[in-house]
Amino acid sequence: MTTAADIAGSVRSGQCSAVDVATAHLDRIDQLDRSLHCFLSVDRSGALGEAELVDRAVAAGRDPGPLAGVPVALKDNLCTRGTPTTCASRILDGWVPPYDATVVELLRRAGAVVVGKTNMDEFAMGSSTEHSAFGPTCNPHDPSRVPGGSSGGSAAAVASGMAALALGSDTGGSIRQPAALCGVVGLKPTYGMVSRYGLVAFASSLDQIGPFATSVADAALMLEVIAGHDPRDSTSIPSSPAAVLARLSDGVQGVRVGVVDELVEGASAEVVSAVSSAAEALAKAGASVESTRIPACRLGLSAYYLLAPAEASSNLARYDGVRYGLRVDGPDVEAMNVATRTAGFGDEVKRRIMLGTFALSSGYYDAYYGQAQKARTVVLDAFAAAYERFDLLLGATAPTTAFPLGDRTADPMSMYLSDVFTIPSNLAGHPAVSVPWTTGGDGLPVAVQLLGPALAEPLVLRAASVVEASAPGVPPPCGDFLPSDGTRSALPRQAVGSGSDGLPREGPA
Repeated sequence: MTTAADIAGSVRSGQCSAVDVATAHLDRIDQLDRSLHCFLSVDRSGALGEAELVDRAVAAGRDPGPLAGVPVALKDNLCTRGTPTTCASRILDGWVPPYDATVVELLRRAGAVVVGKTNMDEFAMGSSTEHSAFGPTCNPHDPSRVPGGSSGGSAAAVASGMAALALGSDTGGSIRQPAALCGVVGLKPTYGMVSRYGLVAFASSLDQIGPFATSVADAALMLEVIAGHDPRDSTSIPSSPAAVLARLSDGVQGVRVGVVDELVEGASAEVVSAVSSAAEALAKAGASVESTRIPACRLGLSAYYLLAPAEASSNLARYDGVRYGLRVDGPDVEAMNVATRTAGFGDEVKRRIMLGTFALSSGYYDAYYGQAQKARTVVLDAFAAAYERFDLLLGATAPTTAFPLGDRTADPMSMYLSDVFTIPSNLAGHPAVSVPWTTGGDGLPVAVQLLGPALAEPLVLRAASVVEASAPGVPPPCGDFLPSDGTRSALPRQAVGSGSDGLPREGPA
């Protein structure tokens, strides 16, 4: 498997050109995306232009950066100057931001090549990428299954080799859950470690941007590029983030790991087995592992589905038919506003706006929103107590493997339960990473989740690296819509020493 680090190293050393790498990935998108629908927009000319700048830097003897020539996909709620940013919603269809999100600036400064914007649940509200106004994304391991959500397009793009890295946003598990279902690594950093400037807001106290990658090392590499203080984000942590790559191979000798019962309750037998096996692997590597209980985790789902919709109802009030995107005319301003929002928002977004408005309404604020905030504090206190006994926590990422398309869209509660193991970390603002472990009886990926206290990314990723090295592994996707060799990466073969014939021989689908 070719990693992002391999690509960057090959481009920086002159073994291959960034233009060739970008062309190969763009061709792969042309071939595969008609079946998977990972992308809402692809910027071929822009990507090739960025790649050419990288090649010029290499030719001039300059270092283009740690992600030199690495093709990156961006979730379509990250603002990109000159490129549409829709949040997979009709209400923003065609809107082109006048600026780049901070993370996009940092990626380009590091030499990355942005190939396109990925599909998602509308305004990041969903767990399957079926709530996109532009159609669902399919899981590359089985196109009849969901890729998870809300960042399903980014997860599936990395899993299928259309991008070496991708960015998503995680409000209640929207990086980790699709990473688990697609068999890639997904990291939610500490809240405030990565700037949210230019991220279209869903729930401002919960949203955090993070990477998708095919390896823990690549996720760590991308985190080092995008992390850091940003004065344009008032919630940005002022201190410099700790280095993660330099300590990735330090192991877990003496690390105290708690296996959280509540983070496996109700999971399928194969998910429970994966968590147990990962715990054994950590113990074998020298960690001290024992079971523990954090009953407050059970409050997470209920608290989240009051707090997140409440914040969403406020954040989405700006889409009124006047300032952004869609406008449906009416006889007066109020009628225009109602008509625009009725036509522009999908059913799930409307559902959450109504939930949030109700929770914040007079007479119900204390009973619902106020109580949910108290429950959030209980979760925070419970995690603080757990981290007095343990350095890290271990659990499942998702309760099951990827479920069939259409299976849960008519039952919102069953869909919401997809995030029951990921939500507590968002409420606490703590880092967590999903690591692929194996495949289940249905041949679909099964993952485990490692959690740590605030700013514990170096330790979380060290442990994730141990888990990754011990895992049976998840084979690359294969199927009629994929090349016969099942490769994840479209890096020219000569760059990784497997041939000198240039680009991969991948015919049209």
